[in-house]
Amino acid sequence: MPTEVALLESPALRVEQMGRVEALDKVKSLVMLPDGIHLRTEDVARYFEVSTAAVRRLTDRHQPELTDNGMKVLRGADLRTFHSDMLSLWKGERSGSYPQASTQLRLYTRRTVLNVAMLLRDSDIARSVRTHLLDAEEDLRASYVSLERRVTRIEGCLLGVGSALQELGPVLGRMSQRLDSLDRKLDVTHQVVGAISLRLSDVSQDVLRLSDVSQDVLRLDARMDDLSRRLRNLSRRTDG
Repeated sequence: MPTEVALLESPALRVEQMGRVEALDKVKSLVMLPDGIHLRTEDVARYFEVSTAAVRRLTDRHQPELTDNGMKVLRGADLRTFHSDMLSLWKGERSGSYPQASTQLRLYTRRTVLNVAMLLRDSDIARSVRTHLLDAEEDLRASYVSLERRVTRIEGCLLGVGSALQELGPVLGRMSQRLDSLDRKLDVTHQVVGAISLRLSDVSQDVLRLSDVSQDVLRLDARMDDLSRRLRNLSRRTDG
Protein backbone atom coordinates (compact mmCIF):
# COMPACT_ATOMS: atom_id res chain seq x y z
CA MET A 1 0.00 0.00 0.00
CA PRO A 2 1.42 3.48 -0.87
CA THR A 3 2.19 5.85 2.00
CA GLU A 4 1.57 9.57 2.31
CA VAL A 5 5.26 10.29 1.75
CA ALA A 6 5.22 8.16 -1.40
CA LEU A 7 2.18 10.08 -2.64
CA LEU A 8 3.97 13.39 -2.03
CA GLU A 9 7.10 12.25 -3.82
CA SER A 10 5.85 10.08 -6.70
CA PRO A 11 4.20 11.65 -9.78
CA ALA A 12 3.23 8.16 -10.97
CA LEU A 13 1.26 7.47 -7.78
CA ARG A 14 -0.46 10.83 -8.05
CA VAL A 15 -1.51 10.04 -11.60
CA GLU A 16 -3.17 6.84 -10.35
CA GLN A 17 -5.34 8.89 -7.97
CA MET A 18 -6.29 11.72 -10.34
CA GLY A 19 -9.77 10.43 -11.13
CA ARG A 20 -10.91 10.39 -7.51
CA VAL A 21 -11.95 14.02 -7.17
CA GLU A 22 -14.86 13.02 -4.89
CA ALA A 23 -12.29 12.86 -2.07
CA LEU A 24 -12.25 16.67 -1.96
CA ASP A 25 -15.92 16.97 -0.96
CA LYS A 26 -15.51 14.07 1.48
CA VAL A 27 -13.19 16.31 3.48
CA LYS A 28 -14.58 19.79 2.92
CA SER A 29 -17.03 21.53 0.62
CA LEU A 30 -15.29 22.99 -2.43
CA VAL A 31 -16.70 26.39 -3.51
CA MET A 32 -16.51 26.84 -7.29
CA LEU A 33 -16.90 29.89 -9.53
CA PRO A 34 -20.36 30.43 -11.07
CA ASP A 35 -19.56 28.16 -14.02
CA GLY A 36 -19.24 25.20 -11.61
CA ILE A 37 -15.95 24.21 -13.25
CA HIS A 38 -13.18 26.58 -12.18
CA LEU A 39 -11.61 28.08 -9.06
CA ARG A 40 -9.15 30.96 -8.62
CA THR A 41 -5.94 30.84 -6.61
CA GLU A 42 -7.61 32.51 -3.63
CA ASP A 43 -10.46 29.94 -3.76
CA VAL A 44 -7.93 27.09 -3.62
CA ALA A 45 -6.08 28.76 -0.74
CA ARG A 46 -9.37 29.20 1.14
CA TYR A 47 -10.19 25.51 0.69
CA PHE A 48 -6.81 24.33 2.03
CA GLU A 49 -6.76 27.06 4.71
CA VAL A 50 -3.34 28.35 3.65
CA SER A 51 -2.13 31.63 2.20
CA THR A 52 -2.57 32.57 -1.43
CA ALA A 53 1.22 32.97 -1.66
CA ALA A 54 1.70 29.34 -0.55
CA VAL A 55 -0.57 28.13 -3.35
CA ARG A 56 1.22 30.32 -5.89
CA ARG A 57 4.64 28.99 -4.86
CA LEU A 58 3.38 25.42 -5.12
CA THR A 59 1.88 25.95 -8.56
CA ASP A 60 5.06 27.64 -9.78
CA ARG A 61 7.17 24.64 -8.68
CA HIS A 62 4.85 22.05 -10.22
CA GLN A 63 3.43 24.01 -13.12
CA PRO A 64 3.84 21.30 -15.84
CA GLU A 65 2.10 18.65 -13.73
CA LEU A 66 -0.71 20.97 -12.68
CA THR A 67 -1.17 22.21 -16.25
CA ASP A 68 -1.58 18.62 -17.39
CA ASN A 69 -4.38 18.35 -14.81
CA GLY A 70 -6.38 21.38 -15.85
CA MET A 71 -4.63 24.50 -14.54
CA LYS A 72 -4.48 27.38 -17.02
CA VAL A 73 -3.64 31.10 -17.09
CA LEU A 74 -5.94 33.53 -18.94
CA ARG A 75 -4.74 36.79 -20.43
CA GLY A 76 -6.00 39.45 -22.83
CA ALA A 77 -9.09 38.61 -24.84
CA ASP A 78 -9.49 35.19 -23.17
CA LEU A 79 -9.50 36.85 -19.76
CA ARG A 80 -12.07 39.49 -20.82
CA THR A 81 -14.35 36.81 -22.28
CA PHE A 82 -14.10 34.74 -19.10
CA HIS A 83 -14.96 37.74 -16.90
CA SER A 84 -17.92 38.52 -19.13
CA ASP A 85 -19.16 34.94 -18.86
CA MET A 86 -18.83 34.94 -15.08
CA LEU A 87 -20.72 38.20 -14.75
CA SER A 88 -23.44 36.85 -17.03
CA LEU A 89 -23.77 33.71 -14.89
CA TRP A 90 -23.94 35.86 -11.78
CA LYS A 91 -26.83 37.74 -13.50
CA GLY A 92 -25.60 41.06 -12.21
CA GLU A 93 -26.75 40.37 -8.66
CA ARG A 94 -23.21 40.17 -7.29
CA SER A 95 -21.30 41.75 -10.14
CA GLY A 96 -19.83 44.34 -7.82
CA SER A 97 -18.29 41.64 -5.62
CA TYR A 98 -16.72 39.64 -8.45
CA PRO A 99 -13.01 40.63 -8.62
CA GLN A 100 -11.60 41.04 -12.10
CA ALA A 101 -7.85 40.54 -12.53
CA SER A 102 -6.26 43.29 -14.56
CA THR A 103 -3.63 41.32 -16.47
CA GLN A 104 -4.00 37.58 -15.90
CA LEU A 105 -6.04 34.96 -14.02
CA ARG A 106 -4.89 31.52 -12.95
CA LEU A 107 -7.73 28.97 -12.98
CA TYR A 108 -7.95 25.53 -11.40
CA THR A 109 -10.34 22.62 -11.94
CA ARG A 110 -11.38 20.01 -9.36
CA ARG A 111 -8.75 17.70 -10.81
CA THR A 112 -6.11 20.42 -10.32
CA VAL A 113 -7.21 20.97 -6.71
CA LEU A 114 -6.85 17.23 -6.05
CA ASN A 115 -3.36 17.45 -7.57
CA VAL A 116 -2.55 20.32 -5.17
CA ALA A 117 -3.86 18.22 -2.24
CA MET A 118 -1.31 15.54 -3.09
CA LEU A 119 1.52 18.11 -3.18
CA LEU A 120 0.73 20.57 -0.39
CA ARG A 121 2.55 19.53 2.78
CA ASP A 122 1.64 22.27 5.29
CA SER A 123 -2.16 21.93 5.26
CA ASP A 124 -4.35 19.80 7.54
CA ILE A 125 -7.03 19.76 4.84
CA ALA A 126 -4.56 18.47 2.25
CA ARG A 127 -3.39 15.78 4.69
CA SER A 128 -7.00 14.73 5.28
CA VAL A 129 -7.57 14.42 1.54
CA ARG A 130 -4.45 12.27 1.19
CA THR A 131 -5.55 10.11 4.13
CA HIS A 132 -8.94 9.61 2.53
CA LEU A 133 -7.32 8.62 -0.75
CA LEU A 134 -5.00 6.13 0.93
CA ASP A 135 -7.75 4.64 3.13
CA ALA A 136 -10.02 4.23 0.13
CA GLU A 137 -7.12 2.63 -1.75
CA GLU A 138 -6.63 0.16 1.10
CA ASP A 139 -10.37 -0.65 1.16
CA LEU A 140 -10.26 -1.19 -2.58
CA ARG A 141 -7.26 -3.49 -2.30
CA ALA A 142 -8.99 -5.44 0.47
CA SER A 143 -12.06 -5.80 -1.75
CA TYR A 144 -9.88 -7.09 -4.57
CA VAL A 145 -8.24 -9.61 -2.22
CA SER A 146 -11.65 -10.77 -0.96
CA LEU A 147 -12.94 -11.06 -4.50
CA GLU A 148 -9.85 -13.00 -5.57
CA ARG A 149 -10.36 -15.44 -2.70
CA ARG A 150 -14.01 -15.92 -3.63
CA VAL A 151 -13.08 -16.53 -7.26
CA THR A 152 -10.44 -19.04 -6.13
CA ARG A 153 -13.04 -20.90 -4.03
CA ILE A 154 -15.45 -20.94 -6.96
CA GLU A 155 -12.71 -22.28 -9.22
CA GLY A 156 -12.02 -25.05 -6.69
CA CYS A 157 -15.71 -25.93 -6.58
CA LEU A 158 -15.83 -26.01 -10.36
CA LEU A 159 -12.88 -28.39 -10.43
CA GLY A 160 -14.76 -30.70 -8.06
CA VAL A 161 -17.87 -30.46 -10.22
CA GLY A 162 -15.79 -31.30 -13.29
CA SER A 163 -14.38 -34.42 -11.63
CA ALA A 164 -17.85 -35.48 -10.51
CA LEU A 165 -19.20 -35.00 -14.02
CA GLN A 166 -16.37 -37.10 -15.44
CA GLU A 167 -17.25 -39.91 -13.03
CA LEU A 168 -20.94 -39.50 -13.70
CA GLY A 169 -20.52 -39.75 -17.47
CA PRO A 170 -20.13 -43.56 -17.67
CA VAL A 171 -23.00 -44.04 -15.20
CA LEU A 172 -25.26 -41.89 -17.34
CA GLY A 173 -24.16 -43.87 -20.40
CA ARG A 174 -25.13 -47.17 -18.78
CA MET A 175 -28.45 -45.75 -17.61
CA SER A 176 -29.13 -44.56 -21.14
CA GLN A 177 -28.46 -48.06 -22.50
CA ARG A 178 -30.81 -49.63 -19.92
CA LEU A 179 -33.52 -47.11 -20.78
CA ASP A 180 -33.12 -47.93 -24.47
CA SER A 181 -33.49 -51.67 -23.63
CA LEU A 182 -36.61 -50.97 -21.58
CA ASP A 183 -38.05 -48.96 -24.47
CA ARG A 184 -37.52 -51.94 -26.82
CA LYS A 185 -39.11 -54.36 -24.34
CA LEU A 186 -42.05 -52.01 -23.91
CA ASP A 187 -42.54 -51.90 -27.67
CA VAL A 188 -42.62 -55.75 -27.78
CA THR A 189 -45.10 -55.81 -24.90
CA HIS A 190 -47.35 -53.39 -26.75
CA GLN A 191 -47.24 -55.66 -29.79
CA VAL A 192 -48.14 -58.76 -27.69
CA VAL A 193 -50.99 -56.92 -25.97
CA GLY A 194 -52.28 -55.84 -29.38
CA ALA A 195 -52.22 -59.44 -30.64
CA ILE A 196 -54.02 -60.68 -27.50
CA SER A 197 -56.62 -57.98 -27.94
CA LEU A 198 -57.28 -59.17 -31.49
CA ARG A 199 -57.56 -62.83 -30.32
CA LEU A 200 -59.99 -61.85 -27.59
CA SER A 201 -62.10 -60.01 -30.12
CA ASP A 202 -62.24 -63.16 -32.28
CA VAL A 203 -63.18 -65.32 -29.26
CA SER A 204 -65.91 -62.87 -28.35
CA GLN A 205 -67.39 -63.19 -31.80
CA ASP A 206 -67.17 -67.03 -31.58
CA VAL A 207 -68.99 -66.98 -28.25
CA LEU A 208 -71.75 -64.87 -29.74
CA ARG A 209 -72.12 -67.34 -32.61
CA LEU A 210 -72.24 -70.29 -30.16
CA SER A 211 -74.89 -68.50 -28.18
CA ASP A 212 -77.02 -68.21 -31.31
CA VAL A 213 -76.59 -71.99 -32.04
CA SER A 214 -77.53 -72.84 -28.45
CA GLN A 215 -80.77 -70.89 -28.77
CA ASP A 216 -81.58 -72.80 -31.96
CA VAL A 217 -80.97 -76.16 -30.23
CA LEU A 218 -83.20 -75.17 -27.33
CA ARG A 219 -85.99 -74.18 -29.67
CA LEU A 220 -85.58 -77.51 -31.52
CA ASP A 221 -85.75 -79.46 -28.22
CA ALA A 222 -88.92 -77.64 -27.30
CA ARG A 223 -90.55 -78.56 -30.60
CA MET A 224 -89.51 -82.21 -30.17
CA ASP A 225 -91.00 -82.27 -26.69
CA ASP A 226 -94.20 -80.78 -28.01
CA LEU A 227 -94.39 -83.40 -30.79
CA SER A 228 -93.79 -86.21 -28.30
CA ARG A 229 -96.66 -85.00 -26.08
CA ARG A 230 -98.97 -84.87 -29.05
CA LEU A 231 -98.05 -88.41 -30.07
CA ARG A 232 -98.75 -89.76 -26.56
CA ASN A 233 -102.08 -88.00 -26.41
CA LEU A 234 -103.03 -89.45 -29.82
CA SER A 235 -102.04 -92.97 -28.70
CA ARG A 236 -104.28 -92.72 -25.62
CA ARG A 237 -107.29 -91.74 -27.65
CA THR A 238 -106.73 -94.64 -30.09
CA ASP A 239 -106.46 -97.22 -27.32
CA GLY A 240 -109.62 -96.03 -25.70
